[in-house]
Amino acid sequence: MKTPTEADVRAYALRQLRTLRHHLTTPSGDHTPLLGTSRRGWVRRLPYVLAALLQTGLIPSGIAALVNFYGLDLPVAAALTIAQTTPLFLAITRPLAAWWISAATLVVTAGITARHHHFHGSWPWTAPMIIAYVVLLLALALRESRATLVAAWVATVLLTALTTTLGLPRSGDATTVLLIALSGAVLLLGWAVRDRAEARRLLTEQEHISEAERERRTLLEERARIARELHDVVAHHMSVIAVQAASAPYRIADVPPEAAEEFGTIAGTARESLAEMRRLLGVLRSEDSAAEKAPQPGIPRLAQLVETVRRAGVPAELTLPAELPRPVPPAVDLSAYRIVQEALANVVRHAPGARTWVSLAVDGPALLVTVVNAPPPQRTESLEAAVEGTGHGLAGMRERVRLVDGRLDTGPLPDGGFKVAAVLPLDPPDQPDQP
Repeated sequence: MKTPTEADVRAYALRQLRTLRHHLTTPSGDHTPLLGTSRRGWVRRLPYVLAALLQTGLIPSGIAALVNFYGLDLPVAAALTIAQTTPLFLAITRPLAAWWISAATLVVTAGITARHHHFHGSWPWTAPMIIAYVVLLLALALRESRATLVAAWVATVLLTALTTTLGLPRSGDATTVLLIALSGAVLLLGWAVRDRAEARRLLTEQEHISEAERERRTLLEERARIARELHDVVAHHMSVIAVQAASAPYRIADVPPEAAEEFGTIAGTARESLAEMRRLLGVLRSEDSAAEKAPQPGIPRLAQLVETVRRAGVPAELTLPAELPRPVPPAVDLSAYRIVQEALANVVRHAPGARTWVSLAVDGPALLVTVVNAPPPQRTESLEAAVEGTGHGLAGMRERVRLVDGRLDTGPLPDGGFKVAAVLPLDPPDQPDQP
């Protein structure tokens, strides 16, 4: 085994001193006042009150001790005592900087009292100065890292050794051991209090996370229940409609070709609606929208939608821009399709046979969607007159328009028709791609 040389010892000592200096000169980036995160105002003010009370008691007693027992002049005693106690306020936000001021003051005080001819004791500092230093160490332990606390305690040991070179205390004096032990005990106490507070904070965060998980699980269970209800009610009936419409030409004799084609259209529309319903059920049953594998309908499918309405007996015309000047955001694309879909469905239900115009146009940074229908050719009762309650079509349109920060204008026309006009920004605010 190689015996360390004197150069190795010096290099090791220099590395340790550099590490010590690094920890003592690198404060934490958090300058929040001690207890500053408390919700109670009196708790946030408590450190300032304690600092003021300590100064009120320590400054007069410290000055009196330096003058009466150490024989220092009043201005010198006042300057040393104030320099030692004033950092108590700084320690509330920057305890490491306050510790540096306090430690430097202790060294200066020891240098003055050790050589003063009136002093005959063995302790170079007054009790008020020691109390102020210990309180600063406690503030340091509540804020800085463990490595910094160890470095501060090592520096305290070196500080007491420095006073020995100045002539005080005498070699082996118990007062040196007392300061080292007291500073170590205070640092350990602050360390333990801080770790306990951190453990309580982590426990509280974990409780909040658990509560959020319970709420999320409840939400998923409710979504699954809604999905089951939709499947049992809507999807079942849509399946029956699709099957009946598709099998009607085979079950009914002598069905005219036009009626067979109409049955086929009904069956196709029912299957398409059933497919969309199943996609929605998949989203409800899943934790995210990844379950939806088919793309959502958009502007390119408006022609197919209008053709379906024409087959239902509504003469509808579609006008689309030659090309869109920019890619349409998915939320706007889907909203435009759903608005036109709901408006045409309202025409079929409430004004069967009414002539309808659907138009999309680009006006600067916005997409204009307009659906206008004339009055029905003859007064007919709404197809939903026998259905109890009212629908939610217009409310759904408003929700979709609000989602993309657009505007919606709906209302009857003077000639008895109805108008739906939406302005959808092509640069909507940040939002999920799927509404």
